Amino acid sequence: MAILKPFKGLRPPKEISKDLACLPYDVMNSEEAAQMAEGKDVSLLHITRAEIDCPNGTDVHSEEVYKKSVSNLKMFQEKGWLVQDEEAKFYIYAQTMDGRTQYGIVANAACEDYKNGVIKKHELTRPDKEEDRMILTRYTEANLEPVFFSYKAVPEIDAIVADIVKNEEAEYDFVAEDGFGHHFWPVNNPAINKELEELFATKVPATYVADGHHRTAAAARIGDEFAAKNPNHTGDEEYNYFMAVHFPDNQLAIIDYNRVVKDVNGMTEAEFLAKLDVTFDVECMGEEIYKPAKLHEFSMYLDSKWYKLNAKEGTYDDKDPIGVLDVTILSSHVLDNLLGVEDLRTTTRVEFIGGIRGLGELKKRVDSGSMKVAFALYAVSMQQLIDIADTGNIMPPKTTWFEPKLRSGLLIHKLD
Repeated sequence: MAILKPFKGLRPPKEISKDLACLPYDVMNSEEAAQMAEGKDVSLLHITRAEIDCPNGTDVHSEEVYKKSVSNLKMFQEKGWLVQDEEAKFYIYAQTMDGRTQYGIVANAACEDYKNGVIKKHELTRPDKEEDRMILTRYTEANLEPVFFSYKAVPEIDAIVADIVKNEEAEYDFVAEDGFGHHFWPVNNPAINKELEELFATKVPATYVADGHHRTAAAARIGDEFAAKNPNHTGDEEYNYFMAVHFPDNQLAIIDYNRVVKDVNGMTEAEFLAKLDVTFDVECMGEEIYKPAKLHEFSMYLDSKWYKLNAKEGTYDDKDPIGVLDVTILSSHVLDNLLGVEDLRTTTRVEFIGGIRGLGELKKRVDSGSMKVAFALYAVSMQQLIDIADTGNIMPPKTTWFEPKLRSGLLIHKLD
């Protein structure tokens, strides 16, 4: 069963919460981070992307940047921009997008659960990306940003959350510059905190990494590292846990994650369409943007026209959690077999476009001449993600896209 623990969150006063909160470190480059933090001395980007406070050209992975993160974190606490709660507690963090609100519980997840498989993953991680977050965590001795988890919904947990958000005023409640709403309630009742901890321990057999595989892996490795350095290690220390927002699966929606390709492997458009016809029913939809409407249906943009592609029987296996995925069908029958793209993790011929940017972005890339063809996919479902994680399988690269992104800065978990 899942171990979730309350913790003493380090967080901003209400009046500066909107300006302090920011997007995750990995959705921007240094220049974009500097622009986002401009005029906001309290932005957490001064800690998560501290290179913006270093001389231009400073290596983002240099010791100078990590030390600046530490000094800025200390300064934020000295100025009262981040204040630690006196009592350990859970927190409710809700997000609103397009009129839909999802309610998550912020809690400490256990490093041990990651190592023993109670925390389930669906993507491979790269050691180099893990290392960067490990170094920053090592220097700051804190989980600066939460990871995004899910769990199979539990009615009793839902009822507790619903009661709190109905009867208590949110401590933080703002709409960010991207139009998404963010709402936050500390769970101040000790009895409710205890009940939530017990419900997770008895009703939730597993949790699932939705977004943040590298930060999750880095947190588990840091836990082992800190334990090895502590001769009096007991297993109860804060470094044995890391901060995650846990959302019930029935409140989450995965957005499509699409592909654009630079060339069609030396073929003419007519030759490429003819080869596609072997494994797909191909229908030209004209110049109006066409979005896939169901599983195993794709849309393609080529030579100023949109096409509907329906995968023929035999090109997929509905009994195989990986073989049923549309990304598998596209990768195997189009990107690999026809276009000669063998490894999506290393190729420079394919780029990935999150569905939040709309299919108009695919058209724009192709019309500009920088890309030759674009493919839009029907979004993966949460049930598919859970099935893959439960069976120990790994999704192909760039399969899932979650929105809204968690705002960083509403909570920090200190490891000391």
